[in-house]
Amino acid sequence: MGETKGPKAKRARGDGARHIYDQLRREILTLELAPGIPLDETSLSKRFEMSRSPIREALVRLSSEGLAVTLSNRSTLVAPIDVGSFPRYVEALDFLRRVHMRLAAANRTQADLSAMQECAKEFDKAVAEDDYLKISATNREFHMAIADAGKNQYLAKPYREILDQGRRLVHLNFEHLRANSEDGAQGLDHQDMIAAIEKQDAAKAEKLGHDHTRKFHDRFMNSLKANYVSGFSFD
Repeated sequence: MGETKGPKAKRARGDGARHIYDQLRREILTLELAPGIPLDETSLSKRFEMSRSPIREALVRLSSEGLAVTLSNRSTLVAPIDVGSFPRYVEALDFLRRVHMRLAAANRTQADLSAMQECAKEFDKAVAEDDYLKISATNREFHMAIADAGKNQYLAKPYREILDQGRRLVHLNFEHLRANSEDGAQGLDHQDMIAAIEKQDAAKAEKLGHDHTRKFHDRFMNSLKANYVSGFSFD
């Protein structure tokens, strides 16, 4: 039989690109694919048993999200992690989180609150199972549920990307963060956030978002000091 053409072939290529994208994205976020490692189209084509076209499509999408970088010679790498830029990262995270908390308090619906509670429940379940990979994923979903409640897709997109970068930072210091986990306290933070959003108390919601980011900053800084340099400072 000849090569399949038409809508079915196009849909198959799209499904292939999505599968490759999803798999590579997961491996990049969990550092299974280390920062700076090449993403060679030929090797990936052999691995996934697909042509280079869906591989290229997946890499373009990963690059657009900041998870991969394309060099001038057209080779593609897993995006490096610049630990030295962590203070700027936290500034951006804090700004976007505070905005989304205020927007959610102003615009949330009952369906939004239910979605937040469901995400919070999944996070608590991951904590109880001590599944740190799932903890980082469900934490991201919880914060995106808040962003969705804010009803501003233009602010939600950069927030989604910055949360994904945060997952890579967490996995960079996975063992220390796991050994010194305060995930149960994070679960309580989540419930406080939902309560403030439900009451439409924008000022309190924003403050809770800021406090939550500060705790993340402090945990990460402590992990750097423990794992890399005594007395480490960005100053």
